[in-house]
Amino acid sequence: MRFMFAAALALAVTVPAAAEDVPDLTGFWNAPVQAFDMPADLEAKLPPDTVVIADSGAAEFPRGVFGGLKLTPQAAARAETWRAEDDMTLTRACLPPSIVYSVQGPFPFEIHQAPGLLVFRYEYYDQVRLIHTDGRGHPPADAPHSKMGHSVGHWEGNELVVDTTHLASSTITNNGLDHSDDIRMIERYRLTPDGKALEASQWFEDDATLENNGARYIRWGRGNDYVRPYECDPSFALEYQGVIAQDAD
Repeated sequence: MRFMFAAALALAVTVPAAAEDVPDLTGFWNAPVQAFDMPADLEAKLPPDTVVIADSGAAEFPRGVFGGLKLTPQAAARAETWRAEDDMTLTRACLPPSIVYSVQGPFPFEIHQAPGLLVFRYEYYDQVRLIHTDGRGHPPADAPHSKMGHSVGHWEGNELVVDTTHLASSTITNNGLDHSDDIRMIERYRLTPDGKALEASQWFEDDATLENNGARYIRWGRGNDYVRPYECDPSFALEYQGVIAQDAD
């Protein structure tokens, strides 16, 4: 069932829509600060055996909580050994997560849209993402993987449907649950009827990590005319380690 769903989407992205017939998502979009309920029409488009997790915006799940995601035994064993302080080191504190996690984080981003291509520029870790809408497919399976992956898109009415593969292994929920480099993500972006907000559903499957599928709903308001540089400073990890040491005493 999962393969058939993904194959149907892959076929759909080979037919680009005319540029003048699609909405313009260009603009600056404010960070989501809370989780919203997914609209019923977007939820109805999710495949079977999918749970919508409520960690969009600033909220994060505590250790051992995954919002209804069912972990494989191997993923559960890895999550059980996870400690936040292991990620708060000088060598790891500024490693960017993949778009699977960072898309819902409490940071703004901007969109630049042109025929055949959209560019998403995120404040979070200064990440940049290319979404090809020119009809191309994904590269071969052995092509390089990255934290942004390879994204192709097509339009279904007023919705931009984005299919992303070739994602380097990274976190899903920032509490010990990591996805594999075989994860696949499907997003649907659209403007709200008044044009004042951008909303999206995010769906992902990863047989190596999850026994069901996951999804999120994210909503951004129109923002300022810039995003700030992130400029991650790894020295904040030392402050974190100091707090942990004080708590241990």
